[in-house]
Amino acid sequence: MNFPTRIVCLTEETAEILYDLGAEDLIVGISGYTVRPKRARKEKPKVSAFITAKIDKILDLKPDLVLGFSDLQSEICSTLINEGINVLCFNQRSISEILNVIEFIGRIVNLQEKTEQYLKDINSNLDNIGLSSKNLKNNPKVFFEEWDDPIITGIEWVSELVEIAGGIDIFKYQSSKPNAKDRIIKNSDEVVNANPDIIFASWCGKKLNKDKIINRNNWHMINAVKNNDIYEIKSPLILQPGPAALTDGLNEIKKIISNWDMKQK
Repeated sequence: MNFPTRIVCLTEETAEILYDLGAEDLIVGISGYTVRPKRARKEKPKVSAFITAKIDKILDLKPDLVLGFSDLQSEICSTLINEGINVLCFNQRSISEILNVIEFIGRIVNLQEKTEQYLKDINSNLDNIGLSSKNLKNNPKVFFEEWDDPIITGIEWVSELVEIAGGIDIFKYQSSKPNAKDRIIKNSDEVVNANPDIIFASWCGKKLNKDKIINRNNWHMINAVKNNDIYEIKSPLILQPGPAALTDGLNEIKKIISNWDMKQK
């Protein structure tokens, strides 16, 4: 059986997985948003943004496999398929699906044993944080804001990570909707009425503007705003459906929730 030897990664998480598995030599092109690991930006040509790509540049690289993500990259994937390129587009939206993708990629590059240990380490982190969260004296209500205008609440894997870390996602019922447009909070009073204790913001690469949150109509009544419990989590840590979210992203959420818990009387 022949395994791919020239892979283009259209999003960050697949590049991170391959680097973590020691298979970086197989990568011939990456997303311009890739920041994990840092050396990837120096070592690999950047061939895509998120919903756009340099098709000619990708074709020049002669990949035998292109890895993409979600319906948002369907046009890129379709164009490449029409050019005769092998394309595999994932659509992971939950922790279990992220873990499945990692296992799948490990099989694709014939690194099953390394991948098995890699997954054990990730699952161990998830389990350890889940266990330590049981020691919290208080479980904060959490609002995760994925975008600011319109206000969009967090996707499923984010909601799951918040709860593993001991938080209560106030819009958990929205999180299973895969498309961001279906997670728009049409009336910001919904957040006011839910009164979260912590607000996490990760605006898809745009820097958090706390004043914008604080100055929204009636948001001064929210506990998180009153107590200045508004925190930015960088998008590469939490909004990429890959290992970063399940490790450093989760660790960051847990640290903030634990610190909040210690402040409570």
